[in-house]
Amino acid sequence: MASTANPESLHRLLAASHGDRLSPSVEAAEWERSLRREFDVRRIEHQFVESERAEIASVVANVPRDPKAFVAWFESLELVGPGQHDPLFPWLADSATYEQMCWFLSQEMAGEAGFDDLVALTQVKLPARPKLEMARNYWDEMGQGTAGGMHGPMLGRLAGALHLHDHGDTVWEALALGNLMVALATERHYAYQSVGALGVIELTAPGRAKLVNAGLKRLGIRGAARQYFALHATLDIRHSAAWNEEVLAPLVAETPEAAPCIAEGALLRLRAGARCFERYRRELWSVQEQSLSSRRSA
Repeated sequence: MASTANPESLHRLLAASHGDRLSPSVEAAEWERSLRREFDVRRIEHQFVESERAEIASVVANVPRDPKAFVAWFESLELVGPGQHDPLFPWLADSATYEQMCWFLSQEMAGEAGFDDLVALTQVKLPARPKLEMARNYWDEMGQGTAGGMHGPMLGRLAGALHLHDHGDTVWEALALGNLMVALATERHYAYQSVGALGVIELTAPGRAKLVNAGLKRLGIRGAARQYFALHATLDIRHSAAWNEEVLAPLVAETPEAAPCIAEGALLRLRAGARCFERYRRELWSVQEQSLSSRRSA
């Protein structure tokens, strides 16, 4: 069993466990043995989430409990939250090579836990008004019933067009991001954290998606392959406004003590993203520096 002190082995273990646990199967082979193993893995998962929560406990303790004030605090995260307006994204738009863009996208897709499935898992037993908005959000994710409009396959088409499976191993920070989102969505005692994490994705994704789409366009990637990022550069603005009004505000109004949990989920997701961006910059920009050094010495 992986040590929680080793993030590389920890997050590869959790990612493999999530893949097994959430995938449909036709039978439960060695059910009791699998259950014992899952218990051990879930305990490690819980330790991971709790260690992340402990680091921000003082930050979220005093967030507003008033719905209007809480939504204002939440919306401010787009400007001041961890990882926001990271220099990685203007660089992707203006300077990244084709290979560098492909490496970045392969990492992002490895950390993608499936927004549609996360929404479906999170909305279970929530009050009617938030549940209805999450249903509308899910319906958009599902292309409003049209296979060609489903968001997950859009990302798959981009991966296929760029052959992203050929672009190296996934860094642990990307796996940790996906593992965090699955942990929050599948444990009901983290349901409010999952609401916050999903909401902050809608809030902060459009600016990044716009820059990634610009970079792909600059590199000559056709519009059909770019559809996922082009769509999310605009659609998530509407999704965010609706999420804040129809999910966050009603939940805080009905259960004020949920406000710190929702805030916590948002900050956990932003911190996980910020770790990814920092690692991506180290990997991508160090390669670029090495290439420049080689040219100077040649």
